Amino acid sequence: MVAPGFLAIGSGPAGVSAAETFRRRHPHIPVRILSADPALPYARPPLSKEFLGGGHTDLDLHSAGWFRRHDIDLVLGITAEHIDVDAQEVVTAGGARYPYWHLVLAPGSAAVPLNVPGGHSAQRLRSLADAVALKMAARYAESAVVIGGGLVGCEAASRLAVLGVATTLVVPEPAPLQRRFGLEAGKRVAEMLSDAGVRVLLSTTVAAVDDTGVTLTVGDRVDGDVVLAATGVRPDIRLATGAGLTTRQGRVVADEHMRTSAHNVYAAGDVTIAYNVAAARPVVSEHWRDAAQQGLVAGLTAAGQPAVWSKVPGFTCRIGDFTLSYRGWGGDADQSTLTDAEGGFSVVYRSGHSVVGTLTARSSPAS
Repeated sequence: MVAPGFLAIGSGPAGVSAAETFRRRHPHIPVRILSADPALPYARPPLSKEFLGGGHTDLDLHSAGWFRRHDIDLVLGITAEHIDVDAQEVVTAGGARYPYWHLVLAPGSAAVPLNVPGGHSAQRLRSLADAVALKMAARYAESAVVIGGGLVGCEAASRLAVLGVATTLVVPEPAPLQRRFGLEAGKRVAEMLSDAGVRVLLSTTVAAVDDTGVTLTVGDRVDGDVVLAATGVRPDIRLATGAGLTTRQGRVVADEHMRTSAHNVYAAGDVTIAYNVAAARPVVSEHWRDAAQQGLVAGLTAAGQPAVWSKVPGFTCRIGDFTLSYRGWGGDADQSTLTDAEGGFSVVYRSGHSVVGTLTARSSPAS
């Protein structure tokens, strides 16, 4: 039986940051990371950016040697099936048991299935394995269809077009990224994509997928040697609900210290709705830097150090020749003001009289 200590479920930024932070404070307590992903912990944002575009192949968060030197036990390719909060142990699908003194729940999200005939055959872009498969398929493709107008869909479509693949983006809303940035900014994103060589079909959905492309609900056909379903993600809270942790809006409730409703269990990353001190309310954030920051707070709290989540969430994405940077609290705006600027534009989002987010878009040479 393994010795109890600090345990993180998930090898993304939240789990790794939490484990690394705890190890720095406690050099002799066992630290372990369990992950269903068989790959060494890696950065996910470049998968739809530089990696797909032909560069940035070194994605490792740390080398295997780094984890050995810091005595962090990586248990990869293993699925955690149940958390026994009374016994303070995690049970895997194979029946192995991992006791803990402190547990950070950071399993991330799973791709939302494309529930249409043939939808299971569409490629995904969630893991490194997905990205490798997509990159190899794109190498030999003349055409591609990307389904979904979110961040991953827009970034992937623009990268595929840059690679010389005739790419069509199918967007169910009137504009790409409309849910995140609003209609006016979304229309600008559509222009960015068109300028990058992407054919954008708006207010359109897919009815079926087959070996040669997709059929739209209006009956039209769009050919694609490659079909990518970028249809969003859903927080993986199965372990949390099975353990009886308090959830809200499909996420695990955490306080500003990343503590959940269970003793010595913390949550970080996509699965959480956590209290943010700067916002003075619970906030959902699904972005890389925020997950790493929440992991840092969880690791410090578990180590007995004072820490709260107080940073303003934010992210950066790349679409065509433009870099878009957002900082703010997400979808709480009831009004927005778009201002043109040299080489791009900016948007200020307000709720009442309070600014709740800002977006800047700047043109820069392609990377």
